[in-house]
Amino acid sequence: MNSDYNQTAMMFKALSHPVRSAIIAGLIFNDECNVSWIVDQLGIPQPTVSQHINILKSARIIEGYRKGNQICYKVVNNQVRKIFEII
Repeated sequence: MNSDYNQTAMMFKALSHPVRSAIIAGLIFNDECNVSWIVDQLGIPQPTVSQHINILKSARIIEGYRKGNQICYKVVNNQVRKIFEII
């Protein structure tokens, strides 16, 4: 099977969880966020947010980068940005 199909399936699987969709929406709306901000906005425990962040990173939807003593995340997948513009 074509690896593009595998990557697309992995992307949709990652987006299928409501918490991950909320994380993506927040990152798109705010351009970038750290885990503390996401925890505050969603009201869920930090370890849970970190698990969802790891899934989104594995699916190549988001990337993290160091900003001072924090790691900020942003959406790097343009297909995902387009999907969220539509919905």
